[in-house]
Order: sequence, then C-alpha cells, then structure tokens
Amino acid sequence: MFGRSHYAVLGENEIVCLHSKSNVHKLSRLDLRTGVLSPVQLLYSFLDGVRVSGRKAVMFAASPTHSLRVLTVDLDTGAEEVVRATVTTHIDPNHFSIPRPIEFATEGGVTGHALYYPPRNADFEGPPGVKPPLVVHSHGGPTSAALPVYNLEYQYWASRGFALVDVNYRGSTGYGREYRDMLRGEWGVADVDDCTNAARHLVDKGLADPEHVAITGGSAGGFTTLLALTKKDFFRSGASHFGVGDLESFRKETHKFESRYLETLVGPYPERADVYRERSAVNFADHLSCPIILFQGLDDRVVPPDQSEEFVAACRAKKLPHAYIAFEGEQHGFRRAPNIRRSIDAEFYFYSRIFGFEPADAIEPVTIENF
Repeated sequence: MFGRSHYAVLGENEIVCLHSKSNVHKLSRLDLRTGVLSPVQLLYSFLDGVRVSGRKAVMFAASPTHSLRVLTVDLDTGAEEVVRATVTTHIDPNHFSIPRPIEFATEGGVTGHALYYPPRNADFEGPPGVKPPLVVHSHGGPTSAALPVYNLEYQYWASRGFALVDVNYRGSTGYGREYRDMLRGEWGVADVDDCTNAARHLVDKGLADPEHVAITGGSAGGFTTLLALTKKDFFRSGASHFGVGDLESFRKETHKFESRYLETLVGPYPERADVYRERSAVNFADHLSCPIILFQGLDDRVVPPDQSEEFVAACRAKKLPHAYIAFEGEQHGFRRAPNIRRSIDAEFYFYSRIFGFEPADAIEPVTIENF
C-alpha cells in the first residue's frame, strides 16, 4: 500500500529485507539458496520502505535519538549516508528519555506490551522519595503500534518530570498475528484493560504515583481514553484528542475508507447495536471518574467534531469537570505548529491544575468548567 516495501531484490539468489521483533526493526540479507539470514548492523530501531540500487539499499530510518531520515547503506562495506533528516537541530542525547520495553500481566492470562519512558532532564532531579506522575498513552489506529522512535512530544513530558508509558495493547502490530487478532470484537474492552494494567504495573513497581496517573490518546486512542475514564475508576485525569465518543454516530459519519472497520473491531450493525451503545463513552459520561480535557479539529471528517461536542454537552449537563479546546481549520491530527504547541501545553497546564503543581513554563491558562 502507498508504494511501501519491506524487501527488494539484491541479486539472482539474494534479497534484502526488513523484519522486526517486538517492534524493533532490522535490515538483513537473505540467501534464497540456503535460507541464511545475515543481519546488517545498524543503530536504528525503525526501518521502512527499503529499495535497492546496485549494491546500496535506501530506506527510511529512525531511533529514539535520531529523527526520521532517508538513509543509504552500502551492503558490501556497511557504510551509511544520511540523505536527508526531518530534524537537523542537535539535541544533547543526555536530555533524551530512552524508551524501555516492558511486559505486564493483563486479562485472560495474556502478557501485554508497552514502552516506558522514565522522567529525564539532565539539568534537574525530582525530589527524593517522590514518585513521578504518569501519562499513559493509547496509540491510534487502533490496529497500529507504538514504536521506539524519535518523539519530541514524549520528551516534552519526560523533561518536565512525568513518566510516560506508550501502550501496545492487544491488537497492536509487531507481536505476532495471535496478539494482533485479540482486538477483533474487543475494541473498547481489551485496549482499555491493557492501558489500565500497564499503568497499574508501573505503580506496583514503584515507578509512578497512583494519585497522579493520566491517560491520553488521539483518534482511536481518544476512544480508549474516554472509555477508560468512564468505565474504570483508576485514572485521575485524562485528555482526548479528536477521540471517538459515540460508535453509532461515528459509523454513520466517518469516511468511506474506514466505514466497515467497526464490523471487525466491534461487531455487525445493527445486529449488535447493543455492543455499540455499551462501548460509546458518551452514554456513560455521568460515570466520569475525574476531570478531562478534549481537543478537536473543526474540519475533521474522520472523527467529526460532534464526537467531542456530544461528550462535552453531556459533561456540561451533568456539571462534570472538563475543558474543551477546538481548532478552526484543523482536520484529523493537527497540522499547524501553533495548534500542536497549544494542545500539548494546554494538556500539561490542565494536569498542573488537577495534580496541584506549578508549571515552570509560562503557559496560556485553560478554563476548566465545574472544577
């Protein structure tokens, strides 16, 4: 799809290919006669779109400390050349929180997966004996994955004293077909359980303060966030970025490309309309367990604005603590730098009010209703 490739022909009896284990990608040469796979040693954890020209391979590459780039590799000498990088500003690696893969127990005896980013700031240390607040991130898709790549938004949180866990809940790619298929018919259940259990695992390990745990996510991750905050009494705050709150209306309004997605993730409609209603957080807004902030692009055609606005209306009617920030001209996933900055800063400011700390940065305040 979209011209992507995970292998290319290197010679009559050899191909070069990309493969992964637990979402860490590798480049290898495969001898078609013997079946021997010979890894090419690279420092990158993400590789995609490989092509071959002569004895050189070209691909996209990234790591937690290296931004996405076009990389060429001489397959005979191993010499690398960066053709173009998306971020050229040098940042001292000592300021980066390097993600650690973790495993945790979740429902049904299944082992869940996530990437844990500990707080990290080379110039500051947290107070002794104080556990950090935790942000639980639920990725979009939902059948995609959290990857160990260069992510300045996560570094924003880690550099300000937050731990962050990026959850590869059941249904995520990179852990085998069986794990990926566990979300079939279980969207809104398995993902919510896994995000909760990942956070509980870190709390039990003493790596996070149980009274300062928030959950956040965009699109499908926002759907998980809204359900977690209305179905679980565990999180102390949360943020939904253009999240799905009403599956029935979403099914009618979303774009054609994903119009049948829910048949697999939830079930046939209208035969299982009861399941659609049970997994629509808007129907359980009165069960909201803590304050929430919602962000929405007003030109979003994938998750239309009324998905957020219905939830906001329910919060207002029931006088529940919430904040809502809508962006004119934004679609699905914010594109404009000022709006991206505002959404991140506003979420941080929101948590500062809820968790009771003073931001070091000068941030435009957020109005929180009923708080």
